[in-house]
Amino acid sequence: MAGEQTGEGTGRDVVVYDPEKLKQDQKTVEAGFWRKVRRVAAKLPFLDEAVAAYYCAIDPSTPLQVKAILFGALAYFIVPIDLVPDFLAWFGFTDDAAVIYAAIRSVARHIKPEHQARARESLERLAE
Repeated sequence: MAGEQTGEGTGRDVVVYDPEKLKQDQKTVEAGFWRKVRRVAAKLPFLDEAVAAYYCAIDPSTPLQVKAILFGALAYFIVPIDLVPDFLAWFGFTDDAAVIYAAIRSVARHIKPEHQARARESLERLAE
């Protein structure tokens, strides 16, 4: 089955992704990620992790299953309609933070120092 991978006895869970959902999430992220980052840069303490996750997601060497997880979480961050609306002061981003945190934790070994360095550089440029 396309998009399915098992741990083959390694004790890992089955990882399944939907190629169409990945394409949809990737388009959402490509269309709105940097606009959202600019808009919320001063408000979010987890923005550096989100940007590092973005760079991991667009890295050609990142496995498709990891891309699916990260693009899904980043798309949730971008889409204005979510569990807790973003306009609700500090509470509006708690669900976004939880989704991004869970995604990053599940694929942390794929987020490389170069992704983190690119994230810092990008955020520094935005702050100028």
